[in-house]
Order: sequence, then C-alpha cells, then structure tokens
Amino acid sequence: LTDISYRTFPFINRYSNEFKPIIFMAAHSIKTVQKIPISLDEAWAFFSNPANLQAITPSNMGFRVISKHHGEKMYAGQIIEYTVKPVLGIPIYWMTEITQVKDKEYFIDEQRFGPYKLWHHQHHFKAIEGGVEMTDIIHYKNPMWFLGTLANELFVKKQLQGIFDFRFKKVEEMFGKWN
Repeated sequence: LTDISYRTFPFINRYSNEFKPIIFMAAHSIKTVQKIPISLDEAWAFFSNPANLQAITPSNMGFRVISKHHGEKMYAGQIIEYTVKPVLGIPIYWMTEITQVKDKEYFIDEQRFGPYKLWHHQHHFKAIEGGVEMTDIIHYKNPMWFLGTLANELFVKKQLQGIFDFRFKKVEEMFGKWN
C-alpha cells in the first residue's frame, strides 16, 4: 500500500477573504505499508541498523553511509551521515538525526543537512499475526520555492516512489513475501 499525498498551505488573498493554495509552498508526504513474515525482533534489528540502509536502496542512487561514529545501536540524538547521488550522479552530502526512538515500535529521522528543505521520516513497526507490519511516513519539502515544486513534479516524487518500490521488492527478496 502506497499513498502519496500533497498539501498546500492556504493564505488570504489581499483582495478578498478567500483562502487560496500556494502551490510553490507545498509540503509533500508519502506513506508506505508493508507486511513482512518475520518477527518484530528481526525487523527491528535489521531496519534500525544504519549499516543495512545501503542494501535496501537502489544502487543507481550511489547511497553510502559515511559516518564513522554513529554506533550500532540506534538512540535519540544519533547523527548519521551519507552521500547520495540522486541527480546526474552528482554526490550530495546528507546528515540525519534520529530524534525519537521507542524500542521495537518506532524511530524518527530528520534531516539536519542535505537535499531537502524538510525531511521527517517516521518508521513504525507493529507485530501482527504471522509477522510484522512496517509503516513509513515521510514528510518532505524541496528547496528553491516554486522551482522545488516543479522539480517535485518532474522527478523528485517519482524518484522517491521508485526508491520505496525498490525497497518493498528488496525486503520481499530478503525476508519473503506476505501470504
């Protein structure tokens, strides 16, 4: 299940009392849900370890974890550094902070420096009969005002959708398909 939603922020037109959307200020959201036939402990151990991110990211993104001092166990305040090549193979530095962690339930990463004006990614895990349900909720905003909105329509949202489609298939390959 994948749900991509787009929101615009209203403002009052100075010539009327009507609210109108400002497209160029749009923040976007993506929600994916995947059921995996593994235990909650296995899911948490894999997905909360930054060293495993590269395995579930398309190779054409050139994604690499470059931080050296992030540790193996996730904790609030943890800084993780990456390089990624989302456009024309040009490497971009990306730093995220794990802002919240509730063991075997959820963790949240937020961009501190990188390609987005806003990046807030919630990772939720819930034990269900026969496995675990994993839900990702991402809120993001591109930089550069209306050019960021244009870039989103031209390639950013398709690229993000492609990353999560790849991740869905890769997780099925690694852990099995949900029946």
